[in-house]
Amino acid sequence: MTERHDVAILGAGIAGSILASVLARNGAKVLLLDAGSHPRFAIGESTIPYTSVLLKVVAARYGVPEIAHLSSFNSVRKHVTGACGVKRNFGFVYQREGQAQRPDEVNQFVIPKMLHTENHFFRQDIDAYMTYTAVRYGAVLRQNTRVEEIDIDGSGVTLNAAGGQKFLARYIVDASGHRSPVAERFGLREAPTRFRHHSRSLFTHMVNVTPYDEVMRNPEAYGNPSPWHQGTLHHVFDGGWLWVIPFDNTKDGTNPLVSVGLTLDPRRHPRPDGPPQQEFDEFLRRFPDIAPQFRNARPVREWVSTGRLQYSATGTVGDRYCVTAHAAGFIDALYSRGMTNTLEVVNVLAHRLLDAIRDDDFSRERFALVEQLEQRLLDANDDLVHSSFTAFRDYDLWNAVFRVWAISTVLGTFGLQTAYDRLRRSGDVQPLLELENAKYLGSPFPTHDATNELLRASTSLSDQVEEGTLDPQEASQRIFGLLGEADFLPPPLQLARPENHFFHATPPRMARTAAWARTKAPAHIAGTITGAMSSFAREHVPGRG
Repeated sequence: MTERHDVAILGAGIAGSILASVLARNGAKVLLLDAGSHPRFAIGESTIPYTSVLLKVVAARYGVPEIAHLSSFNSVRKHVTGACGVKRNFGFVYQREGQAQRPDEVNQFVIPKMLHTENHFFRQDIDAYMTYTAVRYGAVLRQNTRVEEIDIDGSGVTLNAAGGQKFLARYIVDASGHRSPVAERFGLREAPTRFRHHSRSLFTHMVNVTPYDEVMRNPEAYGNPSPWHQGTLHHVFDGGWLWVIPFDNTKDGTNPLVSVGLTLDPRRHPRPDGPPQQEFDEFLRRFPDIAPQFRNARPVREWVSTGRLQYSATGTVGDRYCVTAHAAGFIDALYSRGMTNTLEVVNVLAHRLLDAIRDDDFSRERFALVEQLEQRLLDANDDLVHSSFTAFRDYDLWNAVFRVWAISTVLGTFGLQTAYDRLRRSGDVQPLLELENAKYLGSPFPTHDATNELLRASTSLSDQVEEGTLDPQEASQRIFGLLGEADFLPPPLQLARPENHFFHATPPRMARTAAWARTKAPAHIAGTITGAMSSFAREHVPGRG
């Protein structure tokens, strides 16, 4: 007789394996199906502080400490693998076709030392680690199993796979990716997609990529506080960006590879005939200050070249099903939000699934907020990336938009850390439930009016530039004006000064920020900053908290 599981999860990547670990750890009978097998190549390698706090939240909320092992570089190195790279900054270097790079056209977001150091995940190790964590908690894993038919009725889900295999479950979660069997079965793909952003990509892993720090024409003219190769480097230019994500940037690391990808607006840079390597080489010939990084580089695997990356779903939940992660939709990797969005959904989906299993009620209505969150996360990222690509046309505008992203992600991280602190110290989930019902669901900082007003204004001004009704210089000046008027921006960070190109929260600046938050900050932001900074301090000082 075919065994019936509580939840069948399609896709044993990071989304499916983390959800499987959470559900299995909490007593659910989980079936984890994957058309391929581990280890395998995957991108989505760069973490951000918000993601790392979410990893801690999910680990603590659902009792899966293995997930928390992914929340800092040191814990990954200790518990998981030596193949990941360290991430100490987000670097943005503005490039002009056919011209030398200008030292005053760079931006860098240095991850504050009070936060954990971020990661460049070598995904084949990370995904395998989480998959076998799920197995250790009792999930049943079936690799090289391609689902061909899905039938859902009032009694449950029937999955028919290649080779005559049959599986039964009470609910199905599809975390398999763009070619989602559930999206196909129920006609969920939105055509055309509602997303405004347009991009395509080509990417691979390489060896012998030279650190940008070693090929700059005039290194002393830059003043960047953190070496570019110690973080995720974005070469940004009119119509696109190129990522350089090193796994080879630690002294005792075990991985010589670097993730490299070129993302382009196909309306500005149509996909040419010929192989991806030829397109990449031609791109390098047009950008003389990027090319030296790749003079000795060579790919270690075949290039992947995509069509338009953006796709969406008309809906993501139904009676007995949910599509999530890259099965639900995708925007662009620019701000490394894919993993963040995945964890946001796991966090709100898991407790609803556990309740549904207990109640034997898998109706669409009880998962309505999951769908709302997924769609709003995608829409918010579409706005952010779309406005950023518009800003890539003019450095001054990009210099302004960069700051809006930076402050929204920092304050959002602080807000989440405050909620995590309550969870960690007392088991109180109420702050997390309040985030689930926040006014600006899907936003980087969903509970704060002023941050979201700034995000909306920046998006609107960028839209006017794209429409040709506003000059980029004027848009830049207006955004900097808004930054100067924003009472929630910590003055020590100097984000309203165009000439300050670095978000560098040094310990002295953080101390001054804490003093400002205690004495002068408006009430609507003071608690977020002081609460988060106290929480980070307790985590970093043994014996505290």
